Amino acid sequence: MKMNFLTLPAHYQLETVDVTATDHTLIPVSTIGKGKPVLMLHAYGMDAREFLPFILPLLSKYTFYLPHLRGFGAAKDLTMEQFDFVRQYADDANAVIEHICEWRQIEALPVAAISMGAQVMWSYFERFGASRVIRYLNIDQNPAIHNQPDWQGGLFGTRQQEVFDIFQEVIDRTLPYADIGSFTHLPFAVKRRATDVERLFSLLSVNRTRSKAFIQAMTHKNDSKLALYDHGIWTQKRHCLQAYLTLPYDFRDAIDKVTIPVVNLIGGRSKLYDSKWQQKVTQMLPNATEVILPRAGHAIPLDEPVGFYRVLKGFLQGSI
Repeated sequence: MKMNFLTLPAHYQLETVDVTATDHTLIPVSTIGKGKPVLMLHAYGMDAREFLPFILPLLSKYTFYLPHLRGFGAAKDLTMEQFDFVRQYADDANAVIEHICEWRQIEALPVAAISMGAQVMWSYFERFGASRVIRYLNIDQNPAIHNQPDWQGGLFGTRQQEVFDIFQEVIDRTLPYADIGSFTHLPFAVKRRATDVERLFSLLSVNRTRSKAFIQAMTHKNDSKLALYDHGIWTQKRHCLQAYLTLPYDFRDAIDKVTIPVVNLIGGRSKLYDSKWQQKVTQMLPNATEVILPRAGHAIPLDEPVGFYRVLKGFLQGSI
């Protein structure tokens, strides 16, 4: 019998299924693995398939469902029906979770979510409760974005206003060109400013020197490359920034609803969400365990890939 050694076993083959959202939009969900279903929600600007290096060793025991949130990854061409993108994503996540539970004939499943994806889960818990989630891995994300008199754990901590002012300036400079279909056609100076601020955000998300070097290498664009750069997800990135600056995202009231086991994974050097305020979230949750990776920034999988894998594996095994 002739064997093709290039053919991977079925559970190592990535597939994409479409799940119908409440507005009849088809949400692409990458799926891979063989075993118990697990949902993972990606971060701002991330492609859901970027989880693959961390889940490949686990594919014989779990089937991973990786939704692509509207405007990103395989869903980059999908439009938003709501300005409140977090609520939109929470509605979409609910549709995906209900689909998986019905298809796999289960009552609930584990969910892991990072950064913006975790913000979506706070909204999901507020709107839909936690009955469909067995346990939850919250990766470096607080439930409230804006600093307030009783809450100084918001995005960027003490630098919040400084960074938000930079974001607002980029939005103000790009909005006059909102009707232009392609980032390529924006004035060069506007494109340079927008990509420089993106790099700033990415660099604030990491702590390790190697991570910063990787980001610098991946995001650097000389003038000729930037002139032709087709930034396919810029419109959605701007949409998210506008909403973050405008809407009072605060899901602390949802915490009491999250009585399921929660692992709160914290980057000890996170510049986006101060670790001390993240520890307060652990204390507020009824049934939470805390894991701190002391050398990691906000982008924990990039800063500490081995540590992240071990926590994810332990979370799925129920050993954390």
